[in-house]
Amino acid sequence: MAGAIASRMSFSSLKRKQPKTFTVRIVTMDAEMEFNCEVKWKGKDLFDLVCRTLGLRETWFFGLQYTIKDTVAWLKMDKKVLDHDVSKEEPVTFHFLAKFYPENAEEELVQEITQHLFFLQVKKQILEEKIYCPPEASVLLASYAVQAKYGDYDPSVHKRGFLAQEELLPKRVINLYQMTPEMWEERITAWYAEHRGRARDEAEMEYLKIAQDLEMYGVNYFAIRFTIKPLDKKIDVFKFNSSKLRVNKLILQLCIGNHDLFMRRRKADSLEVQQMKAQAREEKARKQMERQRLAREKQMREEAERTRDELERRLLQMKEEATMANEALMRSEETADLLAEKAQITEEEAKLLAQKAAEAEQEMQRIKATAIRTEEEKRLMEQKVLEAEVLALKMAEESERRAKEADQLKQDLQEAREAERRAKQKLLEIATKPTYPPMNPIPAPLPPDIPSFNLIGDSLSFDFKDTDMKRLSMEIEKEKVEYMEKSKHLQEQLNELKTEIEALKLKERETALDILHNENSDRGGTSSKHNTIKKLTLQSAKSRVAFFEEL
Repeated sequence: MAGAIASRMSFSSLKRKQPKTFTVRIVTMDAEMEFNCEVKWKGKDLFDLVCRTLGLRETWFFGLQYTIKDTVAWLKMDKKVLDHDVSKEEPVTFHFLAKFYPENAEEELVQEITQHLFFLQVKKQILEEKIYCPPEASVLLASYAVQAKYGDYDPSVHKRGFLAQEELLPKRVINLYQMTPEMWEERITAWYAEHRGRARDEAEMEYLKIAQDLEMYGVNYFAIRFTIKPLDKKIDVFKFNSSKLRVNKLILQLCIGNHDLFMRRRKADSLEVQQMKAQAREEKARKQMERQRLAREKQMREEAERTRDELERRLLQMKEEATMANEALMRSEETADLLAEKAQITEEEAKLLAQKAAEAEQEMQRIKATAIRTEEEKRLMEQKVLEAEVLALKMAEESERRAKEADQLKQDLQEAREAERRAKQKLLEIATKPTYPPMNPIPAPLPPDIPSFNLIGDSLSFDFKDTDMKRLSMEIEKEKVEYMEKSKHLQEQLNELKTEIEALKLKERETALDILHNENSDRGGTSSKHNTIKKLTLQSAKSRVAFFEEL
């Protein structure tokens, strides 16, 4: 009996120890995850688990969003997950999104994962037209998005039509102009080719640096009643509310969060943020040196390939020269044989003519010896003698001519044999010539302004010194100066593209945002947000804190 009671107590205690759980699905900008959560978990427990899984440490920008009755809401950190007005069907779905936006992405975003998530979210908002973007800026942003996805432009790989399946421009921009997809791709590719050498994180940061100056970047819009009531006549503060209580709470929550983030920017960095920034600088330095090493290896590989191609070309040229020399040798041998044969025939003809001339001389002598006593016979004999003399003279001249021709043929034969000897000598020189010069690659010395590192096998060991970090900081400042110099050129390119496509615009398809943007551009108000932020930054910390405390 006691054993049965102990068994039941053990089973009941084991049952109590097993916590009740429920399934949660987390949707990020590029992935989905599922977790088993305890029913007692608060929003912070789930949020911290997601951040640890992603390796994200800049948590103050993000939150978990859910939808309820066509209204978005954010998970509260100090409230139980299931106490929120969420669906009770499992898995419970939350979207991990950026809740607050940085004023300066390049200075405030430290981790690469933070930068990547912001890039994906801002890009999606631009394509879905939640952030208004002018047509010319849309093309530039699309070129950076292509650089981030495909890397450096390669004409042999990125051929016409390689962007046909990509969503790169807002539909509003596409519908606003009489331009084919091929025309848009041509203009995007022209800018894409200029981004050569930028890594993915650099291209994404350039995208964010342009997007953060857009008028609707980081702005949330709500439908409110504008019963506008001034609370204080001295300051321009207005009271407003929404018809939905949830929207009012959401607006208040966003205002508090933005105020906290504003105050956080004006304070000294915490130890954790300082460590993150130091690690980010070291990681950036390591990546920069790795990119330099890869660039040097790529350059050496390209030089080796060019040398190989040059050697192959020279080898092919020498083979062609050897073939031509061999053919010339064969022709010389054939010519020499023909000349030798012709000389032999000519020599035999000369001998035959000489023999006939001798016979004619003998015949003349015989005729002279045989005297014809009668005058007629004498005259006939004299005529025959005269004809025999003429014939002998002609045959002597012919014999002399043939002899000269034989001598000339002998001389031609000698020259042909000399040409044959030279051709054989040239062929021998080509056959014994080395096919390629010995290669003794001498590694190029490192530039003096690059920190020293040792390369052993596939592993790298880096020696970071204070001077190296100072040099890196100087290089970063130099890059900032170069960026400012390029900004003017970039603006000129944007204006040029805007002028080029302006003739293709369909005025009747302009939206209200297009018209408002054009009016602001004509008044010079497109950079008002940036100027406002700059003015706030230049104000004293005391006045800014007082301003927000009054809110």
